Amino acid sequence: MLLFSLAPLFVVLATATPTPAQNDIFEKHQYAVRQATGSAAPGPTPTLGPVVKIKDGTINGWVFGRVEGFNGVPYAEPPIGNLRLKPPVSLTKPFGTITATGIPTSCPQMFASTGVGEDISKFLGNFLTLNPISQILKVGEDCLTMSVQRPQGTKAGDKLPVAFWIYGGGFELGSTGQYNGAHFVNRSMQLGKPTIFVQVNYRVSGFGFLAGKELAKEGSTNLGLRDQRMGLQWTQDNIEAFGGDPEKVTVWGESAGAISTFDQIIINGGDHTYKGKPMFRGAIMNSGSIVPAVPVDHPKPQAIFDTVAKAAGCGIALDKLACLRRVPFAPLQRAVNSVPGIFSYSSLNLAYLPRPDPNDNFFSESPEKAGLTGKVAKVPIIVGDLEDEGTLFALVQSNITNSAQLHTYVKSYFPLANDKVISGLLDVYPETPSAGSPFDSGNKYTVYPQFKRLAAILGDLTFILTRRIYLDAAESVAKIPTWSYLSSHLKDTSPLGTFHGSDLIYMFGLLNKTSHPGQTSLQYFISFVNDLDPNSIPQEPKWPQYDTQTRPMLHLHMQSNNLTTDTFRQPVADYLEKNIDVFKV
Repeated sequence: MLLFSLAPLFVVLATATPTPAQNDIFEKHQYAVRQATGSAAPGPTPTLGPVVKIKDGTINGWVFGRVEGFNGVPYAEPPIGNLRLKPPVSLTKPFGTITATGIPTSCPQMFASTGVGEDISKFLGNFLTLNPISQILKVGEDCLTMSVQRPQGTKAGDKLPVAFWIYGGGFELGSTGQYNGAHFVNRSMQLGKPTIFVQVNYRVSGFGFLAGKELAKEGSTNLGLRDQRMGLQWTQDNIEAFGGDPEKVTVWGESAGAISTFDQIIINGGDHTYKGKPMFRGAIMNSGSIVPAVPVDHPKPQAIFDTVAKAAGCGIALDKLACLRRVPFAPLQRAVNSVPGIFSYSSLNLAYLPRPDPNDNFFSESPEKAGLTGKVAKVPIIVGDLEDEGTLFALVQSNITNSAQLHTYVKSYFPLANDKVISGLLDVYPETPSAGSPFDSGNKYTVYPQFKRLAAILGDLTFILTRRIYLDAAESVAKIPTWSYLSSHLKDTSPLGTFHGSDLIYMFGLLNKTSHPGQTSLQYFISFVNDLDPNSIPQEPKWPQYDTQTRPMLHLHMQSNNLTTDTFRQPVADYLEKNIDVFKV
């Protein structure tokens, strides 16, 4: 179950906007993005400049303003043919000299479900496909690449700290081509803490997160997480050549990227070493942490595999995986997309997401079990949420008009939960609209009778209160430094409130590069990436570490910040923790 935000459609940004006259694909990409956001204007064009040599070859990059970049550097063999639906394989030979200035190929995307009855999903998918940004993103299976952005003039040996970004997209879509770290890099320079921004392209949808006993049998589960892991290993092997410090890497993600960040903390039982050294020393999770899930061979994910195999024409094959690897790309993508998507009625009850594989140490336990027992990498963390995480995902269930219908809908998410458990959950969520999300908006924004109640449930179970459960364990069991926040920067502004993904618009500098929520959150994050302390660059308020006694929390607003206490909706958190074993998607 988890997360796609609308914001990544617009968060590709640039620090300045070139004209469309020249043929450089990078320039066209930036111009299209600025046109899509209504801010196109003449400006300087990116130029070729920096050159970096690594063991696999020579990489020619670009210069844009005060930022240098290298887009689409291969880190693994193309996952095609016999390597399709298998763990990534390291490059077997050098790639020679490449010009890394274009838009990296995106892994296959699930913009919409192709299944019967998915009219809303198809409509939204068509909208996304027509979006100027989506139109210029090239999609294909040969997509396992890294992108690096750094302050202009950075050279090998500078030992700059590194932010390793993992994009979100509900484990169904997303790519490095949708995020430009220029604003982050520029802001780090302004603060006197120059930092390198690294991204990994990883497989999503069924290409990256198809489950089932067939894949489990050969150890080919959670492929998207394995791609991310290889990207972290690539960073350890190569970031020094770009001027980074492999000992100062912080993993950072939003939404599905935040959930992936947590998963990287628990992979291999919490062992985050590579060649005897830690691959990262800190983690930042924006809108996501633990997601309890049934195992890869449970009937729920197995039904997804069977549906995809049948849609691809492999339903009766003796070796369904071998058949799927022979299917041409286009029909396989249609088959992968034949199950409900995040834009569908199922919403956050996702078909594709990381699931534990008990027979493989790589990701063997459900995330909540690992988190609550301290089987995690012992690194400092920042984890936080937006106040109204669930509103975006409760918009399309307008036929849910009473508690009985809501009970049926919520139960569909959790195959291990019985009617009594679901009834108990609904009992701690008042039916009155004033208690729902967007929070503190009274009886306004009642899109349909159960909208605000469902929005509160989806936001709490997927993001907000599962975060608190994890924080309690991180502080009391794992004994690691933690900081937590809640953002209310769009409070009481619309039926969506401070909705999922809206922080990306500010963090990546898309709308207003000097906006208060964007500047303050980035300053805390850049401080943390540099010094493992969000307060190393002084600003108000000072952000205290989390503890289970006082539960301090940074509260971000549009014009000012303050400290609050992380105790809201505590009866719900208590109920979730008590029944965490059955609240698995």
